Amino acid sequence: MALTFVTSNQHKFEEVSELARKLGVEIVQYKWRYTEIQADDLEEIARASAMEVSAKLGRPCFVEDAGLFVKALNGFPGPYSNYIFRTIGNPGILKLMSGVKDRSAEFRSAVGYCEPGEEPVVFVGRVEGRIAEEARGTGGFGFDPIFIALESDGRTFAEMVVSEKNLYSHRARAVDRFLNWFIEVKR
Repeated sequence: MALTFVTSNQHKFEEVSELARKLGVEIVQYKWRYTEIQADDLEEIARASAMEVSAKLGRPCFVEDAGLFVKALNGFPGPYSNYIFRTIGNPGILKLMSGVKDRSAEFRSAVGYCEPGEEPVVFVGRVEGRIAEEARGTGGFGFDPIFIALESDGRTFAEMVVSEKNLYSHRARAVDRFLNWFIEVKR
């Protein structure tokens, strides 16, 4: 039985697919723009979204929500990252960070899994890093061109291929926790 990943973001699906393949889990993409509640907590958003899509589709499925939390901006854009990316993008974040010495940031991911009529389960992943001085790279999506993971070699996520990004990324960590739980508990 294949797991259903509800996302309209092809980049997310590709990253998650690679992780699933390595663990021998088949996933299928269901492209649907579901309601995403406005909340300050990614876990709350993932929980509500997973419950909605599971009920709507009538089958077990999972969703993923992520955010970039910049220390000097008091955690902004956080769970509002998608909207902020669509409105001011990487240039806007870089402008807000102009002249800022502390460029510490963290990417966070929350994976919500739910079966119809059940309570959702949420898995979280984080990666610490910093905001680059300028956008670099053509891979990835969203804020990838301006985020450098502390444990990486100094390249932005957008300068890495998917398999490299998956070594460090918040999404990879959350999805790995979810898939290992799924294999152990649900399979």
